[in-house]
Amino acid sequence: MAISAKQVKELREKTGAGMMDCKKALTECDGDLDKAVDWLREKGISKAAKKEGRIAAEGLTRVVVEGNIGAVVEVNSETDFVSKNEQFLDLIDTIAAAVVTEKPANNDEVLAIATPNGTIEELITNATATIGEKITFRRFAIVEKADDEIFGTYMHMGGTISALVVLKGGNEEVAKDMAMQVASMNPSYISQKDVPAEVVEHERHLQEQMMAADPAMASKPEKVLAGILNGKVSKHFKDQCLMDQEYFKDPKEKVANFLKNNKA
Repeated sequence: MAISAKQVKELREKTGAGMMDCKKALTECDGDLDKAVDWLREKGISKAAKKEGRIAAEGLTRVVVEGNIGAVVEVNSETDFVSKNEQFLDLIDTIAAAVVTEKPANNDEVLAIATPNGTIEELITNATATIGEKITFRRFAIVEKADDEIFGTYMHMGGTISALVVLKGGNEEVAKDMAMQVASMNPSYISQKDVPAEVVEHERHLQEQMMAADPAMASKPEKVLAGILNGKVSKHFKDQCLMDQEYFKDPKEKVANFLKNNKA
């Protein structure tokens, strides 16, 4: 099948692999993006698994807290030029404030929220017309905490990345540190026990295939191979699990230990 430049670009952004490698991977996998990501990993061409969750869009995010409710929103644009546009910045702030107050259930409900200057959808339409770029509301998340819990928030570079965490115990400084940890290290799960069984099984299968292709593994006993496999799977998920990550302020310490030491 014919592989489009758009498909190659998307795979490059997910894996960091070269154009020709991406095109070959897509060709080998009949254009299936997920299979192409695995194909590149099996060949040792792509080790940039952390890039898989990134979105190829410009724009900004906001995090806002009101009492026991916190919200994170993302608004996309065509270029990063609008990140300095006052109307665009006001629009994001308006949307974030509306979301945390109204607690909508989905994107359609967000767009229907009324403001003094019209609905959110109308504000976005007006901004698109005035600024001259397509602006879209992409996604949001609402988090609630208990009275004895603490919100930690962090916005990186004016909202290129936003993080919102809930902490039990500790203090506001520890909570902010955890938000910064999440923003900088981008964990997918809190701990390894939170990783879905099917995700673990997929990784195990992938590691088995890579080990089978490694001549150095051929002479090893089955029991040794099983231990190596478990180690590789565990290592893969350590970077993706918050508790197993190195604490960004002190790489010698794990996040789990940092929290324990701060009674959080």
